[in-house]
Amino acid sequence: MSETAAKATGSTPGAADSNRWKALVFIALAQLMVVLDATIVNIALPSAQADLGISDGNRQWVVTAYALAFGGLLLFGGRIADLWGRKRAFVIGLTGFAAASALGGAATTGAMMFGARALQGVFGAMLAPAALSLLAVMFTDAKERAKAFGIYGAIAGGGGAVGFILGGVLTEYLDWRWTFFVNIPFAIVAALGAYFVIREPEGGRNRNPLDIPGVLLSTLGLVSLVYGFTRAESDGWGDSLTVGLFVASAVLLLAFVVTEAKVKAPLLPLRVVTDRNRGGIYLSLGIAIIAMFGTFLFLTYYLQVINGYSPIKTGFAFLPMIAGMMIGSTQIGARLMTRVPARALMGPGFLVAAVGMLLMTQLEIGSSYASTILPSMLLLGLGMGTAFMPAMSLATLGVEPRDAGVASAMVNTSQQVGGAIGTALLNTIAASATTAYIKDHIGSATSKSQAQLVQMQGAVHGYTNAIWIAVGMLVLAAVVVVTLVNAGRPGSTAVAGSEEGVEDELAVPVVAH
Repeated sequence: MSETAAKATGSTPGAADSNRWKALVFIALAQLMVVLDATIVNIALPSAQADLGISDGNRQWVVTAYALAFGGLLLFGGRIADLWGRKRAFVIGLTGFAAASALGGAATTGAMMFGARALQGVFGAMLAPAALSLLAVMFTDAKERAKAFGIYGAIAGGGGAVGFILGGVLTEYLDWRWTFFVNIPFAIVAALGAYFVIREPEGGRNRNPLDIPGVLLSTLGLVSLVYGFTRAESDGWGDSLTVGLFVASAVLLLAFVVTEAKVKAPLLPLRVVTDRNRGGIYLSLGIAIIAMFGTFLFLTYYLQVINGYSPIKTGFAFLPMIAGMMIGSTQIGARLMTRVPARALMGPGFLVAAVGMLLMTQLEIGSSYASTILPSMLLLGLGMGTAFMPAMSLATLGVEPRDAGVASAMVNTSQQVGGAIGTALLNTIAASATTAYIKDHIGSATSKSQAQLVQMQGAVHGYTNAIWIAVGMLVLAAVVVVTLVNAGRPGSTAVAGSEEGVEDELAVPVVAH
């Protein structure tokens, strides 16, 4: 690697860390814990709600408290990693996440549970960008970077589905509290391993003073946006508070952009997001995650409510998608990303996932798992794994070392916001379609059993209507990639992102969670 290219990636020539592959194990373990937590608690929610006496109106806060803290503080967490050092932020994030998980597992009231989830979100917002930016600055060789991000991308994409399995097993055979306690050994092992193994490259810190106006505007803007979509799901899009939250979010985020363009040391340097490759990655990932979260949501309901699967059986039904992601990420994405342009992997990847989603629109009551759901999930996982792999890497490639943390945070922010939008938007579409179907068909039911059948048919009709929107989202993500992402094969295309305008030898396609 040339000296200039080394400078652009924050490494010293010939000084690759001999422990970097050991470090990857602990970074991947931490990422798995954060991603698992997004879904593992969902399976346990009915049991926790009954045990703690949480009302139906308040149960959403188990999910919302985490989403608001995590989504709102990600940019701040990324900047803290750049300021304090990624290793320190990583270890502190793990320690805090473990403590918050212990508090959640020991919760005796709903309020205690909500507080624990919010704390998990706070420390997760420090941990997630630190993990990704550590990979970005430790793996600078193109082929090694491909393998490292292949593993990371597979975990980031498939971890949520693993959460369903683990959540079902823990809830059914132990207790819902173990969906929290299970994080503690993960965090301890990852923190100890990181402390003793990770050696962060020198010279990558951003010691500029913290941009307090930027922190406040971005945090409040993102919290308003995430909470707006959460309220839209429960109270409707026309609710006055929902509309007010969206207006406030737009004003705050616009003020944030104006502020970042003027201040000397911005929280989010606009050079990070205005690069067409990184901007295309952030946008396409956010759109694709909308579709993916919808799949998790509706397929879980379909399998459990319509087909009567147990939590464990539902979890295992997601295994083909995990297998597809692993193959797409580690075997296709990692092997080809140093040979072909990023969009030649990401565009087709999103389209293959769209075909898988298209099969899912054929769901009916009693649809065969083997002939409909299995091929659908395999294609979805294969396509998303192939696309995520290059996206993770390209999202941080070519950034100045001092911006690595905040660039990594933007990857997580795009996915967090996409997840909030996906859950609210697709759930609202499904609910509306279900209500309309039942209203049109319930009059023909002449018995209680026929009425129940109409309600189940209405639910499936709602799911498939929303899944059609998800298909469109994946096609749109592919269009965004083909239009904006133009990074070439290694050494063939300069990747913007450094003030010196150096040509990065590692100009390879890469993906993100």
